[in-house]
Amino acid sequence: MVTGGGSGIGRASALRFAAEGAAVLVAGRSADNIEETAAAARQAGARALALQADATDEAAVQALVQRCVAEFGALDVFFANAGTPGTNAAILEQTVEEWQEVWRVNVLSCMLAVKHAGRVMVEQRRGSIILTSSAASLRANAGAISYSASKAAVNSLAQTAANAFAGTGVRVNALLPGLVETKMTRKVFEYARERGKEGRIGHMTPLQRAGRPEEIAAMAAFLASDDSSFVTGQLYAVDGGVSSTHPHGKIPV
Repeated sequence: MVTGGGSGIGRASALRFAAEGAAVLVAGRSADNIEETAAAARQAGARALALQADATDEAAVQALVQRCVAEFGALDVFFANAGTPGTNAAILEQTVEEWQEVWRVNVLSCMLAVKHAGRVMVEQRRGSIILTSSAASLRANAGAISYSASKAAVNSLAQTAANAFAGTGVRVNALLPGLVETKMTRKVFEYARERGKEGRIGHMTPLQRAGRPEEIAAMAAFLASDDSSFVTGQLYAVDGGVSSTHPHGKIPV
């Protein structure tokens, strides 16, 4: 199961899972986008199903899990990838409404994945839950304030849930992407291109470039697989190394 599977990291991960032999249920808010992902997975020879759903709606998440089990016989992996970026409003201009929306999408969606996927996985005595966090959760100035704080909460959820599932065979980890061109970050890339600054994108990372969705999907595939069978409660930054240092930046007041 991949939520936010209609584009970007979600689509790349669904296709990587399919390439590794998984049957994939692709969920998201845009029916057209998720069907495109599922169709691409089927073209690659995988079993794939697209279901339109809101990852923050508990009844919808529960129904997704039930449909996955009914369709495929089990739920081995739940990649909770739905997210929203927030705004770059100055800290004294932040609104309650923005925080409620950002935390609803970024944190509640992960909690519901843990709750409902976890219930099935505990019964199976196996399963991997992957939560999309962000490298912005580790340092200041790497993302909007509401976004960064919400992703820090996702990190804590991954760690606390991993321990809550102790002894059950259920693993929970967080994946922390750096700057990657997706639907959510496209404006950043387009703005740089319009100004002739495309070569500066990702320049503060040791690799001096932005990432690709497929590079994040590779880590998701590892966390989904038996190769990570002794890994739980961990935060994996896939960010070109930016979190290894302290790039200079300033959030406006």
